[in-house]
Amino acid sequence: MAPASSLPWPLLLLFIVLVSWCGQCSVGVDLTLGFIVVNLTEDRFKLHHPYDLPPKQRYEFHDGVRRMLVYCTDKPLSPGSPTKPRSEILLNVRYTTGVWQFKGYGYVPVGTSGVSVMQVFGASGRNTTLMLHVYGSQLMYYHDEARIVHASIYDRWFRLNVVHDVGMGALTVFVDDEERLTVAGHGGYRHYFKFGVYTQAGPSHYMESRWRDVKVYTKLG
Repeated sequence: MAPASSLPWPLLLLFIVLVSWCGQCSVGVDLTLGFIVVNLTEDRFKLHHPYDLPPKQRYEFHDGVRRMLVYCTDKPLSPGSPTKPRSEILLNVRYTTGVWQFKGYGYVPVGTSGVSVMQVFGASGRNTTLMLHVYGSQLMYYHDEARIVHASIYDRWFRLNVVHDVGMGALTVFVDDEERLTVAGHGGYRHYFKFGVYTQAGPSHYMESRWRDVKVYTKLG
């Protein structure tokens, strides 16, 4: 390649612009560095759905995308359950110690509201250590309007990383590689990652989320 000083001035100008532009680019950090990927065979994806409906009416897996939907009038997970309607996947990877990470690409269509789309199940004196709710276009920590994880989540694929340091009792949430939330855990001796749609307070009639490239990582010790 010819040195920059010998280039014709139009090419030299383009070269300077490109160098300046690249100098302002931020190189994405791989949040999974130092972690080991967990082998997720299909039998580890456990679907929870309304007990009176076949799975195919509330879940589909096509071209690598898992689409889960539910109506606020649906039945719960099992007869007599006090829980609200859901169509979500429990990743059957139980963990009790170490540092664990969920990574996946999520999509929430406009109109879906009043729903949990991802959670860390297991805690002390409660069911969950973390829940990410969608209200309006916002992704938030539970239904805490003071802790907005992302202000505009609708109709786009976003990358979600959730790191749970069990020993330190801390969770960190990243959206598109940007740290958006750090919170304390809630104890407990066993945990699972879950994702999909699980009805919360003040839901829309119809709720849906889609997920692809879901992975789990660990860093023991």
